[in-house]
Amino acid sequence: MSAAPELGLGFPPRVNTAWQPVSACGPQCRPAGAQAVRAGTVVVRLAALFGVLLSALILVPLLRHVAARLISRGILAALGVGLVWRGPAPRPGSLLVANHVSWLDVVALLAVTPVRLVAKHDVRAWPAVGALAARTGSIFVDRTRPKRLPATVAEVTAALRAGRSVAVFPEGTTFCGAERGRFRPAVFQAAVDAGAPVVPIAIRYGSPQAAFVGDDTLWSSVRRVAGLRGLTVTLNGSAALRPEPGADRRALARAAQASAGLRSTTFDLAA
Repeated sequence: MSAAPELGLGFPPRVNTAWQPVSACGPQCRPAGAQAVRAGTVVVRLAALFGVLLSALILVPLLRHVAARLISRGILAALGVGLVWRGPAPRPGSLLVANHVSWLDVVALLAVTPVRLVAKHDVRAWPAVGALAARTGSIFVDRTRPKRLPATVAEVTAALRAGRSVAVFPEGTTFCGAERGRFRPAVFQAAVDAGAPVVPIAIRYGSPQAAFVGDDTLWSSVRRVAGLRGLTVTLNGSAALRPEPGADRRALARAAQASAGLRSTTFDLAA
């Protein structure tokens, strides 16, 4: 699996279009010199992660969203990753929109609040992770079929109206954190249609080694994260934005990105 098998409305970078956004981030974004743990600690962490994922296949079907939160916290603990949440707790039925740096973003969000995720359809095939995503109610989107986008937005709208929070990464692909993409507006239409609050979240890591970019693979990223000493992921939640009926999704996307302090270099009107 190559880098940018990201969750959200994004696919691995191939063509710079509204449907397949490109990130220029790559290995150069991860400079050498990060503090590392001993090789034995890496082995112990990976073994603990394997145990957590096995337990997830048993617990999630039984406990659903409660299990998802416990399993996500277990994954972070197994890998030695600290988690910090700052800001007000999102109320149920909110659209959570965040920048996208790593596959760990998903784990961190699930660890702090009950939420359904918008995920690319390829995630279904991931070992263990795909089953976990499906069983926690992820909403899958196929970017190779643009005509399906309205149906996906309608599904997100229905979840919000039912009082379920939904999380999405509107950049559409992963960036290193120092570089960012723009928030693409399509999914913001769901918040407008449902009259749901939008909660912008800024995700930041204590080390650029956490970035899942370029030609990275999921396995190489997991091993690299397991080898880091003192890695912390911080989620900064901003005050909720409450769109008026008929609000423009493009303006809402820009406002959400600015509110989280995640301005990109450009804004355009695609998607």
